[in-house]
Amino acid sequence: MPRIGIDLGGTKIEGVVLDRRGDIIARQRIPTPAGDYTGTLQAIGDLVDSLEQRCAATCTVGVGTPGALSPANGKLRNANSTCLNGRPLDRDLASLLQREVRIANDADCLTLSEAVDGAAAGARCVFGVIVGTGTGGGIAVDGKLLHGPNAIAGEWGHNPLPWPTDQERPGPACYCGKHGCIETFLSGPGMAHDFGDDREITAQQIVAAAMRGDSEASACLARYEDRMARALAAVINILDPDVIVLGGGLSNVERLYETVPRLWQRFVFSDVVNTKLLAAAHGDSSGVRGAAWLWHCDETD
Repeated sequence: MPRIGIDLGGTKIEGVVLDRRGDIIARQRIPTPAGDYTGTLQAIGDLVDSLEQRCAATCTVGVGTPGALSPANGKLRNANSTCLNGRPLDRDLASLLQREVRIANDADCLTLSEAVDGAAAGARCVFGVIVGTGTGGGIAVDGKLLHGPNAIAGEWGHNPLPWPTDQERPGPACYCGKHGCIETFLSGPGMAHDFGDDREITAQQIVAAAMRGDSEASACLARYEDRMARALAAVINILDPDVIVLGGGLSNVERLYETVPRLWQRFVFSDVVNTKLLAAAHGDSSGVRGAAWLWHCDETD
């Protein structure tokens, strides 16, 4: 049976249909009805109908969301598309589509996509990271997502930055109410804040300036690499993954893949570090593909 993956974003909803080999046989994007929960449900329903008509088959449906379902009440939480919060999104979609719908957050979808047929295909334990507007993470073992009883497996962004210097304490304020979270240092806005919170500049502009040899930007990027190395070393010390995959806007900084593994050596509690740091093979498509792969372990055709 073909699989539909839906990537539910704040401005667009993307859908793809994957065949059993993982090839995309249909793709479509539509605008997200901003702030309209009922409209969002209907838009997803219409998108599924359209994709099924194009592939002439009834499909499984997986949805990647900006938040996660609470194990306490089954309702979505922590979504930046706030109209989704407090809503039983999976149950409402299942009722609309007349079938079970599986949901995971965007970092989990990236991780699953890259573990199944991406950069980490064949690896037993994979830690997936999104470094962009926020800093998310997910864990896949033997090609299956690890969820955990609290539905927060892989949420490394809201742990404190490991081995902080005096200059890094107490750290920037985080929206979660704490200070010094990894996200406040390693997200795109976190890099911009580190460069200078009174200047309007993006992380991409800082990286570009560093590549041109700008000394201030180069120093900022070096601090970023050191912090990422410490943050990922802590993950390696606990999880010991075979592969760490980076996605999100800052994953496009090519020098990370050489510099960060060199820097994490002195923080990992081992005489050798065989963990690989790789860029997401499917790039921006990892999320929507991972949503489709939420059903891959159930494939019977």
